[in-house]
Amino acid sequence: MTEVQADSRFHDEEFEDEFEDAPLQQQPAPRMQRKTAPIVPSQNIAGRALVLVIAIMTFLSCLTLGAVTLVRDTASVWENQIAREATIQIKPAEGLDMEAALETAARIASEFAGVSGTKIVDRAATARLLEPWLGSGLNIDELPVPRLVIVTIDQSSPPDFGAMRQAITPKVPTATLDDHRTWVDRLVAMARTTVTIGTGVLVLMLAATILSVVFATRGAMAGNGHIIEVLHFVGAEANFIASEFRRHFLLTGMKGAAAGGVAAVVVFIIFSWWSSLNLATPEADQATALFGNFAIGVNGYLGVAVIVAVIGALTAATSHFTVVSYLGDIDVQHPERM
Repeated sequence: MTEVQADSRFHDEEFEDEFEDAPLQQQPAPRMQRKTAPIVPSQNIAGRALVLVIAIMTFLSCLTLGAVTLVRDTASVWENQIAREATIQIKPAEGLDMEAALETAARIASEFAGVSGTKIVDRAATARLLEPWLGSGLNIDELPVPRLVIVTIDQSSPPDFGAMRQAITPKVPTATLDDHRTWVDRLVAMARTTVTIGTGVLVLMLAATILSVVFATRGAMAGNGHIIEVLHFVGAEANFIASEFRRHFLLTGMKGAAAGGVAAVVVFIIFSWWSSLNLATPEADQATALFGNFAIGVNGYLGVAVIVAVIGALTAATSHFTVVSYLGDIDVQHPERM
């Protein structure tokens, strides 16, 4: 071992001894991590107000959809029932044997091809039909009340109604055959008009919801504008900033839409339950004949779910495009910072 190597080894051992004897220096304390806050506040007055507005809009939209579904389904039932039946109405006249006239009209109608059956509406059934307007305990023999014969029709091959009229009128002069074609045309026109109006109201409500989201997004950006501008000018992409708003308003929109949808479903269930409890009353019979049993069915409930999803998606998309437009305006106003 040379002298230089021995000297170097001596100095290394001496340095190690001094390092072991030296007290440990205090290490610097770890930095406190600052609590990060979201760009968009998760809870504020504007957010709660927006949830309430979206819930109300969704509730009204679902009620509109339910009403349109109810009218459309009821009109379809009416149309099918009317298409399956025709009515022979016999008016009372002096010297007319009503029961014999009813039997004659029913027999003549049943002889035509395309007629699957006839049914005479008896006195009790006729009195029940008039009970909502004239009250109970009627003696229809004392009133000039027409009597009816219901003719069931084979829809695949309906009878010749013109020939049936010509055959019945000579035998029963006060008889009138109604095949309900006029009523069917009016019913279809009414149903289409109602569906069109309901769709228009639904579109207006969705538009009002979108405008509410736009104003709420602008308000949220006004409260956090300095943060948004700093993030944008230091290089944060517009899609990143917009995604923060999109996520926030998607949750907000889904909360409000779900609340409104659930409230509408509860209203539908209550009406259906009330209708089922009052089926025996004359008023309920008339309401059921006009509007069904107030049950919107599976398609109606699926429509409510679709409206909830659509409003949530519209809320998120509207906030996204609003933020992108806002950032575009910043770039236009400050081109030197781009």
